[in-house]
Amino acid sequence: MNVQSNTYTFLYSAIMIIIVALGLSVTSISLKSRQEANIELEKKQNILASFGIECSREQSENLYSKYIKDAFALNYEGDLIDSVDGFNVDLEKEMAKPVEDRQYAVFKAEKDGETIYIFPVRGKGLWGPIWGYVALKDDFNTIYGVTFDHKGETPGLGAEITTKEFQSRFVGKKIFDDMDNFTSVLVLKAGKADPNDPHAVDGLSGATLTSNGLSNMLHDSLKAYENYFNKNMKNK
Repeated sequence: MNVQSNTYTFLYSAIMIIIVALGLSVTSISLKSRQEANIELEKKQNILASFGIECSREQSENLYSKYIKDAFALNYEGDLIDSVDGFNVDLEKEMAKPVEDRQYAVFKAEKDGETIYIFPVRGKGLWGPIWGYVALKDDFNTIYGVTFDHKGETPGLGAEITTKEFQSRFVGKKIFDDMDNFTSVLVLKAGKADPNDPHAVDGLSGATLTSNGLSNMLHDSLKAYENYFNKNMKNK
C-alpha cells in the first residue's frame, strides 16, 4: 500500500484510535475495581472510627470483620428488609427517593462487652454535602461516638467537623428527652451550649452555617430511624 496515500493515512489513524481506545478502556476497568475496593475499605474505616476503632485503610478489612457482627437494612417503618445487605445501602442514592421508599442501613458492633449500633447520616454543609456515622449505645439513645466528613467545607472553619476534638463533644449526648420524645442533638454557636444539656454541643467558631447543616443532618437522618428506635427501646 502506498504510505503516502489518503487511504493509508485514514487506516493508520483508525487503527491507532482503536488501539488507544482499547488501552483506555482496559485501564479504566482496572482502575475502577481498585477504586471501588478503596471506597469500600474507607467506608469500613469510617464505620469503625465512629465507635473509637482507629485504623488505617489497610487494617479496616480485618477489624471490620472483628467488630461488626451484623449489617442490615430497614424500611421506613423500622422493619428488617431480609433481602438487602446493609453495607450495600447507598444513603446518597436513597435520599433521592421519597422518605417512605428509602432503605436505611444499620451496623451492629460488639466492643469491650458492649453492643453498639451505628447509623449513617448525610446532609448539606456550607459548600457541599456532609456525612458521617453516629454510634449509639444499646439503649438507642446515648451517643457512643461519631465521625463526620465533608466535601468542601472551609479549612480551619467548617472543615473542623472532622477533628477528634469536635467529634468528642457528642459522646454521652442523648437523642431522646426524659419523656422519650425524639430531640436529636443541636450544634449551637460556639460557647452557647450548656455543658449539662444532654441535647446540645458547642459548634465551631466562624462556621455557623456548617454547624446549622450538621444540626439538620443529625435531626433528619436519625429521625428516619425513630420507628426502629422506639420498637427496640420498648423491647428492652
